[in-house]
Amino acid sequence: MKIEKKKLITRDRYLEKIRPFIDVDLIKVLTGSRRSGKSMILHLVIQELLKKGISEDDIIFINFEESQFEDINTYKKLNDFVLSNKGKGKKQYLFFDEIQHVEHFEKAINSFRASFDCSIFITGSNSKMLSSEISTILTGRTIQFTIYPFSYVEALSYINKFNRRKIEFDNYLKFGGYPLRFDLSDDASVSLYVNRLFTDICEKDIFARDINIEHSKFYKVAKYCLLYAGNEYNPDTIYNYLKSNNKNKEYCSLSSVYNYLEKMEKSFLLKPIYRFDISGKEILKSNPKYYAIDNGMRFINAISNRFDVGKFLENVILIELLSRGYDIYVGKTYKGEVDFVACLNGKKCYIQVSYIMSDEETIKREFDAFKPIKDASPKYVLSLDQIDMSRDGITHINIVDFLLDKKNLFLS
Repeated sequence: MKIEKKKLITRDRYLEKIRPFIDVDLIKVLTGSRRSGKSMILHLVIQELLKKGISEDDIIFINFEESQFEDINTYKKLNDFVLSNKGKGKKQYLFFDEIQHVEHFEKAINSFRASFDCSIFITGSNSKMLSSEISTILTGRTIQFTIYPFSYVEALSYINKFNRRKIEFDNYLKFGGYPLRFDLSDDASVSLYVNRLFTDICEKDIFARDINIEHSKFYKVAKYCLLYAGNEYNPDTIYNYLKSNNKNKEYCSLSSVYNYLEKMEKSFLLKPIYRFDISGKEILKSNPKYYAIDNGMRFINAISNRFDVGKFLENVILIELLSRGYDIYVGKTYKGEVDFVACLNGKKCYIQVSYIMSDEETIKREFDAFKPIKDASPKYVLSLDQIDMSRDGITHINIVDFLLDKKNLFLS
């Protein structure tokens, strides 16, 4: 099959995770929010196959949102198309982008796996089926890879490769990393694009799936959650806030708040991060902290475009760590909390995120957060300070250096 060439940057952190599974008999499901770059990853995998000498004839790529494939809307039609277009090689590589447009697609997928040797990659996200739900339909035969918007180093790579508008770190911190936004020439256009994307996710991925949702109420909950992402709140907090601010109007019920939070998680607007009891060494499955998948969604919902720099930095570090493959928790100590516990390959470290440690009181607060922790796992304070403030066995790292991969945690 003739493969269209795309202008791409290499997103190595995802390719490194996917490569070991390319020829494994598991369906590779790429999950993530709309416009986070899932299709880009499919094309990057195809490029690697071509470089390895795999013939184009043995690769089938279908984007079901392209008009040339709109008639392939049932599993029988998909089955017929693939069987009539597959190559003569020993192994076939099948890439299905936005697979949810095919009715009962899982029947075709099962047929391919039973009929011939193939490696299958799938993405999807809209009102018919969120990418987070595809693996459920293909129970037990999948491996998932969550794709996040561009990291800071990926954003700079894209800008440099395609000669796009130069941006400072502050711009990335505010407007986030959705790939298409870097093709826009000014902040007003970026804000309009992110706003439109937020609306699309709400309308197409959430409202279209549940006609009982009251849109105005959902938007109030969503805007609150994004505005205060990373802060201490839970469904009761949100309910009480909305109730107190709508005394003379109908307000959202507590059960609706729970429902809306779940929908925002499934559509990749929010990411719940659970607490880890450091002394008890157990994960606490209640009252998680909610973070935004992308800071751009936070900024467009900020009051008068004002934003809490510290919380935006905390959010960007969280998504950076998740995209690098860490399991992340909020650390609970008997005296308070540590921003993050980052775990990978059976090891862990502790992280505090700060804006600027401009005085001794701030420095003491950030470093003293680790005092209740008795184990010897590495401890880090990340901030925008240029001067190295490492002390008492705790390492200080500049946030921009960390995001640029100049300074890595010991696990990286």
